[in-house]
Amino acid sequence: MAPKVAQVNASDSRPDISIEKLEDTDAGEVLTLQRAAFVSEAQIYGSADMPPLTQTLEQVRAELRESDALGARRDGRLVGAIRYRVDGATLLVGRISVAPDQQGEGLGRLLLESAEQRSEAREAELFTGSLSEANIRLYESCGYAVSERVPEGDGTEQVFMRKSLRT
Repeated sequence: MAPKVAQVNASDSRPDISIEKLEDTDAGEVLTLQRAAFVSEAQIYGSADMPPLTQTLEQVRAELRESDALGARRDGRLVGAIRYRVDGATLLVGRISVAPDQQGEGLGRLLLESAEQRSEAREAELFTGSLSEANIRLYESCGYAVSERVPEGDGTEQVFMRKSLRT
């Protein structure tokens, strides 16, 4: 079996972190990480009724089979994950999860840059909630700009953001 560790330029500056392709066999680790990472989002929105917290192991396993995913590991521990897929000329960035004790250390940025580098898409799109101010700041600092706001009916909005990757 070939090793899963991939050489990704974004991780060159972080020798303590390995970026690797995630497979459906990683679903248990991904789900555990995702649930831990999204507790703070649930607190911001006052509800744990959100897909990252209600998804089942089988649903995560299916997502890992149907889309691309990368994981960030430190000393063998999965500390970050990102799911994404390409639709036409657009890289659609899915769930980004970073372990609570690792947040603020640049892992979200590293994973986002890694997914962008692996893609041949011309642009990237992602979304977050309007109350997720730290996420919005991170994405803006990575070159994303708000492209659309969709009201959720509860006073919050889904904030869609885009970035040009190639001309």
